Amino acid sequence: MPTSFISPAATANVRNAVERRALRRHRTALGLAALLLSCTPLLHAAPTPAAPLKGDPVAGKAVFYRCASCHQVGPSARGAFGPQLSGAIGRKAGSTTDFRYSAAMKNANIVWTEQNLASFLKAPSDFIPGNKMRFWGLSNAQQVADLLAYLRTQ
Repeated sequence: MPTSFISPAATANVRNAVERRALRRHRTALGLAALLLSCTPLLHAAPTPAAPLKGDPVAGKAVFYRCASCHQVGPSARGAFGPQLSGAIGRKAGSTTDFRYSAAMKNANIVWTEQNLASFLKAPSDFIPGNKMRFWGLSNAQQVADLLAYLRTQ
C-alpha cells in the first residue's frame, strides 16, 4: 500500500502503539528480573525445619488397631506374630526375648528413639532392609505422631 493512502496521524498512532508495547515488554522484563533478584536470598537461606507434629495418644490408639493383629501392648503383652511393643521407645531394636527377630533387625544396632521409630513406621523395608515386618508403612505424618504418642503411654 502506498504511503500516500496512510495519513501522517495514523502513521504516528501505529508508531506510538508499537513503542508502547515495546515499553510494556521492557517494564515486564525488568519487573521479573527484580523479582528474581529479590528471591535470591531465599534460595541461599537454610531451610526452616518443620515443627514436629504433636501426637494425640487417643488417636494413636485408633491407629494402633492396624498393628494389633501382629503386635501387643500393655502389662500382659507378649510377642506373637510380631514383637510386643510395650516400652518400645528407648529399647534396642531386636532385643526382646519373646520374638524371633530377623538377622537384619538383630544386627541393626539402633535404639528405638521416636525419630528412628517414625522413620521405620514410614518405610520399614527402607529403614531396616531385610526385616520381617510385612507392612507398607504409614504415609500420614499425623498418624505416625499419634501412634508414637500412644506407644509412649505403653
